[in-house]
Amino acid sequence: MISADDALLKLREGNRRFVAGEIDADQLASRTHRVDLSGGQHPFAIIHACSDSRVPVELVFDQGFGDLFVIRVAGNIVAPSQIGSIEFAASQFGTRLVVVLGHSNCGAVAAALKELALEQTHRSPNLRAIVDRVRPAIEPVLQTHKDSDTHTLTSAAVRANILASVERLRHGSLILEQLIEAGELTVVGAEYSLETGRVEFFDEEPS
Repeated sequence: MISADDALLKLREGNRRFVAGEIDADQLASRTHRVDLSGGQHPFAIIHACSDSRVPVELVFDQGFGDLFVIRVAGNIVAPSQIGSIEFAASQFGTRLVVVLGHSNCGAVAAALKELALEQTHRSPNLRAIVDRVRPAIEPVLQTHKDSDTHTLTSAAVRANILASVERLRHGSLILEQLIEAGELTVVGAEYSLETGRVEFFDEEPS
């Protein structure tokens, strides 16, 4: 399995091609059904992303079948099932890199902001469970950006939510903590821009 540094480089290069509209012939070929993958998988990165339909993870990083282990949930929140999925991929496949991928104008973050501002309440306990996991990350943002416009506030809240998910993965699982301490796993945050298609990684170099 490739290192976290090399995995991050592959993702950055893939996103560069995506933004530029370039087509990598090898990656294009890997997007067709591959019978050779029926015997196992070896994803080089784990992507914990938002479920938003405008963020198709494999396309954003110009990757194909078998390249990425993708977990998607609204608001890229971290709950036990997501942690378990990442533990599984990291321990079973030896994948060295986890990326928490949020995106601009995230609906789950916007919903949490509205609830905190008492503009909206959620009758569904299932939807509320998502909002409640976003709230702790963005409550401090409301204090520091109380005089900011909506766009600035939302942008800050999106980033805070991504970073909070990164911290939950780094410190919310004994298995992941042990892998990180052993230098066998790196967890970083990133944000996809719906406007430009670019992915900004918050950690330029994995630690």
